[in-house]
Amino acid sequence: FKVSDMAMKLHTSRLAIRQAAQAIDNGDQYKSQYCAMAKAYATEACSEVCNDALQLHGGYGYLRDYPLERYVRDTRVNQILEGTNQVMRVIMSRHLLG
Repeated sequence: FKVSDMAMKLHTSRLAIRQAAQAIDNGDQYKSQYCAMAKAYATEACSEVCNDALQLHGGYGYLRDYPLERYVRDTRVNQILEGTNQVMRVIMSRHLLG
């Protein structure tokens, strides 16, 4: 079931990102909230997916011969770039609490 859980996380991450992008395109008043939610959720979910994939691949996941090594590195960087996920939670809280 691990692989199906991983696929589910990837799919829901993509949906959140697309909704945030659509909100930006449409000038939605909640675009900041949607973007913060999408960034926080997608980076955390994809980080979990990469860590699960590392466990499935064992030591081979760390080799540069496989793209997984880059995915693990990139997901970690994306949790920090453009504001940490803690900052994204502050943005979400401000919108939710008014």
